[in-house]
Amino acid sequence: MYSAQLLDHFQNPRNPGEVAGADAAAEIENPACGDILRLTLRVSAGRISDVRFKAKGCVASIACGSALTELVLGKTVNEARNIQREEIITAVGGLPQASSHAAHLALDALSAALNQIKT
Repeated sequence: MYSAQLLDHFQNPRNPGEVAGADAAAEIENPACGDILRLTLRVSAGRISDVRFKAKGCVASIACGSALTELVLGKTVNEARNIQREEIITAVGGLPQASSHAAHLALDALSAALNQIKT
């Protein structure tokens, strides 16, 4: 059902926790399933220098939160704004149709956090 990459992100999440002194923080809840994703990040010299996540939800939501942190770390704010849902899905080795909400949740949290950054 789940890919090896997705299960690896779930069992060994990358960048869990919170960024101390974050420049932006966003917590998004999916009203349909109740999953919650919190994303905190710091920007230095125009690039995302630290990013952390906390998730409460299904296996796919936790994995997508983890993969998202790897995708955005080191990117400029504008590069991070251009990340697409398909990139998250690819990073976790695919998602079952019933779990596609997880990639949307990750992108929504990223968008909400980036909207707090003055560029």
